[in-house]
Amino acid sequence: MLRLITSRWVRLALVAAAVAAIVVAVLRLRRSPAVPGAALRTEIVPGSGLGPEVEAVPAPSPQWPPAPILGTPSAEDLKRYAVRPYIPRFLAADSPPREPLDDLTRRRLTRWGAVAVALCLLVFGTQALENATFFKETTVTEEEYTEEHSFSADNLHVLDGRDCMPASPRPDGWFTAVCKKEAEPERAGSGGGENAPTFQDLIPAPEERAEAPDADCAPAVRTPAARKVNPRVTRAVNRQWARIERWLKANAPASRRTLRGPARPRTIAVAEAQMGLRFPNDLRASLLRHNGAAAVDGTWPFGFLSNGFLGVREIRDTWRMLCGIDDKVEDWGEGSDPRTEWWDGRMIPFGSDGSGNHLVVDSVRRDVGETDHEGQMSFTPGGIPIRSHYALLKAVADAMETDGAVGYWKPGVTEGELDWDVVN
Repeated sequence: MLRLITSRWVRLALVAAAVAAIVVAVLRLRRSPAVPGAALRTEIVPGSGLGPEVEAVPAPSPQWPPAPILGTPSAEDLKRYAVRPYIPRFLAADSPPREPLDDLTRRRLTRWGAVAVALCLLVFGTQALENATFFKETTVTEEEYTEEHSFSADNLHVLDGRDCMPASPRPDGWFTAVCKKEAEPERAGSGGGENAPTFQDLIPAPEERAEAPDADCAPAVRTPAARKVNPRVTRAVNRQWARIERWLKANAPASRRTLRGPARPRTIAVAEAQMGLRFPNDLRASLLRHNGAAAVDGTWPFGFLSNGFLGVREIRDTWRMLCGIDDKVEDWGEGSDPRTEWWDGRMIPFGSDGSGNHLVVDSVRRDVGETDHEGQMSFTPGGIPIRSHYALLKAVADAMETDGAVGYWKPGVTEGELDWDVVN
C-alpha cells in the first residue's frame, strides 16, 4: 500500500471519497422509494370513449384553448404538484416513521461500512508509519554539534561509526558534515582532553596526500560494520540475476554450476574496512546473491565481458595486488585524475580475465570501467558507458535473452559453456 499510494493528497482525497460514499449510501437507504406512476393512475369512466365501449357522440364544439385529454387540473391538484423545497424525510417534522430495513440491506450496509472504515484506518496507518520512518526531523544545535567539517570524497570513511549528520556535497567536489562533540575520536595514546585530535586532524592535508603515490591504497584502519542493502536494490539485482540464471540453465548449464552461493554481510564489511572503501549497494546485493564464481571440472568461471566474476576475498586480494604494483611502477600514467591513471585505490576490481585485465567499479561514481596490463584505464567497457553494476547485469541479461550484445561483446555458448565473442 505504501508503494501504491505515495502522495498525501491522494490519500486524503481517497478518504474524502470514502466518507462521501458512506453518507450518500445512508441517505439513499433512509429515503422511501416512491411508487412509479401512482400519480398518473386514473379510472376510465364508462361512456368516455377510453374504454372498450365506444359510443357515437356528437362532435365537440370548438374550444380554445382546447381541454387537456386527461382533464383540467383542479386547485387541489395544482397545490399537490407545486414545486416545494426539498427537505429530507428524516428532517421533516411531520415525516412518518421509517420502515425498518430488511436483513439484506442491513447486511450490505454493514459490510460496505466496515470496508470503508478499514480502508480509512489502512490509509491513516500507512501515513503514520511513513511519517515515523522517513520524516523524522533532527534539530541541530550548537550545544550538541560542533562546527562544520570539510572532507574530500576519498576521506568520507572518517565519518564511519560517528554520530554525524549526513555529509552534503559542495560545488567544489568536497563534502561538509556536522558531528556531535562526544563523537570526535581519540587517537591511541593521546589521552583526550583539550589536545585530543578532531576530525580535521584525521584527514591528511593536501601536501601529505601528494607525498604518497596513491593515498587510496593506504586507508586508515577502521572497525568493520555490516550495512543493510536497500530492499528495492536487492529485488532489482535479484531480478536480473534470475534472468541470467534461467538463460544459463537452458543454454550453458556448465557455466551455471560455477556460480557460488551467497557471501556473508560480515565478509563484505571486513573487505570494505581493509580496503577503506564502500562497495556500492548494487555490487553488495550481487555478492549477497553469488559470491563470485569458481572453475568447476575445467569450466571457466562465469563472468561478464570475458572476465570471471570475483568473490569478496578475491576482490580484496586483487585490490591489494594492483595497489602493490601501482606503488612500484611510478611512470604508468600517474596524474591528478584517478580515472585517467592506470590504477587508483578507489577502484573495486570485481572481474578478472586471468591475463592482468580487470573490470572495476568506481567507488565514488559507481560506474563500470576496465583496466589492462598495458597501463590503461577506460570507463567504456565494450566501447559503451555502463553507469553501474546493476546496469551491467541488466545489459548482460538483455543480450542473453535477445541474442544481442553488450557493446562489442556478445554472449554465446560453446559445448554448454558461456563464451564471449567480439563482434563488429
